[in-house]
Amino acid sequence: MSLNTITDHEFEKFRRFIYEAAGITLSPAKKALVSGRLAKRVQQRELKSYGEYFRLLESGEVPDEVQMAIDLLTTNETYFFREMKHFQKLKECAMLARKRSEPFRVWSAASSTGEEAYSIAMILFETLEAFGTPWEVIGSDISQRVLERARKGHYPVERTTHISSEHLKKFCLKGVGSQQGTVLVDASLRSRVKFLHINLNTSLPQLGMFDVIFLRNVMIYFNNETKRQVVARLLTVLKPEGYFFVGHSESLNDISTAVQAVAPSIYLKP
Repeated sequence: MSLNTITDHEFEKFRRFIYEAAGITLSPAKKALVSGRLAKRVQQRELKSYGEYFRLLESGEVPDEVQMAIDLLTTNETYFFREMKHFQKLKECAMLARKRSEPFRVWSAASSTGEEAYSIAMILFETLEAFGTPWEVIGSDISQRVLERARKGHYPVERTTHISSEHLKKFCLKGVGSQQGTVLVDASLRSRVKFLHINLNTSLPQLGMFDVIFLRNVMIYFNNETKRQVVARLLTVLKPEGYFFVGHSESLNDISTAVQAVAPSIYLKP
């Protein structure tokens, strides 16, 4: 069965859908992206149009399909130790916490397939473990699909080019045979990272307080009002003197006065 091109009217419905579900603002230039990502799903459901697929989502008859559509329409791009200056700052913060009895806690708030959260865990393990300082890493995302991949911790080897040889040797297993060309994050490290399904555009679950929060390369998909709401929500669970990291192309200028810039893309909560 052939599928007609998505109409402007249908595209507008999906723009509204992903904005209401995830706070993501799609420009008109994303019309081809939306049709490309949803086409296979529409055909699998044996539907004749994108409009029929939208009506299925709207009906609420198949709740799992709504999550599927969100998964398909959210962009997930990441790699290990992306923007290394953030991890250098994280290590500095962790070193200052070595004599603490309470856990040093970090939240990767848009963790995608998990590379960021595992990068954080590698830094905390090497900085705090030998001192007996407890630590915790939470990774979260709106997409169930990427969270499943994150929990497995299994990646193509090309995704690991920014991991040092020392970290690779210590924390990753190299695939052999049918798994050649892949790496698996060691189970001892995987067990230390907890992945949760969280929509940053709704009330947060009970997470406790964090020393550092990563919210990187997500706000580029939000309009200014959504940015303000999301950042304000996350800052309620950041400890005083905690650090907040955003992507190198992002800024909290005009978004929040509750934190102070200490370097490009690095903010401190006074």
